[in-house]
Amino acid sequence: MPITDPSAALEGDGATALRLDRAHVFHSWSAQAHLAPLALAGGSGCHVWDHDGRTWLDLSSQLVNVNIGHQHPRVVAAIQEQAAVLATIAPATANLTRGRAAQAVVRHAPPGFSKVFFTNGGADANENAIRMARLHTGRDKVVSHYRSYHGNTGAAVVATGDWRRVPNEYARGHVHVFGPYAYRSEFWSTSPEQESERALQHLAHVIAAEGPDSVAAILLESVPGTAGVLVPPPGYLAGVREIADRYGIVLILDEVMAGFGRTGTWFAFEQHGVVPDLVTFAKGVNSGYVPAGGVLISDAVAATFDDRVFPGGLTYSGHPLAMAAVVATIEAMEDELVVENAASVGRTVIGPGLADLAARHAAVGEVRGTGVFWAVELVSDPVTRAPLPPATMAAIKAGLLARGVLPFVQDNRVHVVPPCIISPDEAREGLAVLDAVLTAVLEPSGSTT
Repeated sequence: MPITDPSAALEGDGATALRLDRAHVFHSWSAQAHLAPLALAGGSGCHVWDHDGRTWLDLSSQLVNVNIGHQHPRVVAAIQEQAAVLATIAPATANLTRGRAAQAVVRHAPPGFSKVFFTNGGADANENAIRMARLHTGRDKVVSHYRSYHGNTGAAVVATGDWRRVPNEYARGHVHVFGPYAYRSEFWSTSPEQESERALQHLAHVIAAEGPDSVAAILLESVPGTAGVLVPPPGYLAGVREIADRYGIVLILDEVMAGFGRTGTWFAFEQHGVVPDLVTFAKGVNSGYVPAGGVLISDAVAATFDDRVFPGGLTYSGHPLAMAAVVATIEAMEDELVVENAASVGRTVIGPGLADLAARHAAVGEVRGTGVFWAVELVSDPVTRAPLPPATMAAIKAGLLARGVLPFVQDNRVHVVPPCIISPDEAREGLAVLDAVLTAVLEPSGSTT
């Protein structure tokens, strides 16, 4: 292959990748002058590697999206085959691959769902779900949690509760509430049941104060992910469903991160006995091989637009390459029992392994999760629960990378979120490295600071 950049002849591929990245790529959520990204060259299964052949066990699933693992041959082949037949087509057309992708998604939906609106990712899935809810109800307000992330588009980022909302508040009609988080309870609870009851009371009071007739939607992550893998306590999501029904509010459950096997079921809400009105998804639906997301629409909401135009669309809605990846991913997950594997590894290896870490390391304040969706919350004082400081978290992240594990580190937490295909032995390997790093970083001086 001819060299188009002469200076690249003097460098290895990794050095070239980093040089070009620093010269020309503008990164998200970052101060550009202080970046030092990894230059990853390839991957397979649960592992990735750089241009020099150094390998990492991917306990991050990149951005918690590579559920089926890297370079799954069935998904790669499906994309290649589709590209050879029809690489792109306008969304207004009917396309066999798109229809099969929608059918595959609906196959795992609750009864009463038959339509899918495809998007390019999770943010615009939430954007369009909000639009559907507003048009369906004729109302405006959207209630969501402070501890949440729903994407980086206009309404989605304002529905988001974390710091990323604050410099981007240009959308109207958004209200935030505190959701359940028993370890750092806003409600002075002493049990999961009490946390659930008081969080529901708080939500009901805020909706009453805002005026129930003004609220179009309650938008929640079924399991808040980036906020800390906050598995809802017993009864919470069912209680939210009851409040939504009481006031004719559309319940949107964001399954962008939690869906398609991540929690050990196809959708996380299945574990809580609720059925939402709209389900947003992305990430794991095709493991991010080609950007895709969507809104799974209940028949009642879909009927609103039988004779009324839905005022929304995307050039790449249902893009054939993405749809081929969706079909292949879901079929491979079904045939290879990938969701069942996620549930089993979480139940028998990751959950017990993290509980053991918590018992042996004072800095582990809490572990929580399900399937292959876990968070290890680290504290400098187990009594006050003061979060481990950023410098120490940076040292833990560096230690994991140095020992061959690619981590997902957020605030004072290490999220253990490997691909759903991870084997028990690979999971044990990752936990052993985490154990060694916590020991090396936190315990030599006898201090957790």
